[in-house]
Amino acid sequence: MAGFLIVDDHPLFGEALGNAIRISHPDARILEATSIKGALAILATEPTIDLVLLDLLLPDAVGFSGFQMLRDLYPSLPIAIVSSHEDQSTISEALEIGAVGYIPKSTSLNELSEAIDRVLSGSVSAPKDFVATRNMARSSAAPTMRERLMELTPQQTRVLHLITRGLQNREIAAELKLAESTVKAHVTEILRKLKLFSRNKVIVEMKKLASPQSRQADTTTRGGRS
Repeated sequence: MAGFLIVDDHPLFGEALGNAIRISHPDARILEATSIKGALAILATEPTIDLVLLDLLLPDAVGFSGFQMLRDLYPSLPIAIVSSHEDQSTISEALEIGAVGYIPKSTSLNELSEAIDRVLSGSVSAPKDFVATRNMARSSAAPTMRERLMELTPQQTRVLHLITRGLQNREIAAELKLAESTVKAHVTEILRKLKLFSRNKVIVEMKKLASPQSRQADTTTRGGRS
């Protein structure tokens, strides 16, 4: 049973989020808070939350301050932003600082449900019309993918290997003898560290690195530096 924490001080939208979750997770355990303080109180006693859906406009938060506080205290907890702000710069900043998704409040109920499912499966969800900014593109370009891979922990590297073999979270959990929720947390961190938005993109990028052309380019680069 998946556990969700909705942090939003608008009761009607909180209800809409709950309905979106129940479309594909009818037995979900859903908790709600109307402030960062309330969210922290819940998280202190509820270790089984799989996803936080966080509004940016809260009584005790300014901008991304609430997100950063939750992120600092619970670094492995997936947090998706759900907001009425739909400008490209805000979406870009949210994804750059580690949000696993950005869901506009104008999104339809079915699209909300689909976005939540994408995040739960380990992908990063962004609006369909989102285009990465130049700053985000530069951030993705350096360091290189090989250097980003060095940031992964040994367990994350094992999970990455199984992702590239096409295994799903449940299968990875069985292979590594881990809880599925632990695998989900690893997948979220892998995507964040590699600055990729989906498992499919991970597979594509890993195939590129394994190609003869990529190995040749890497050898040439090292030779040029020596």
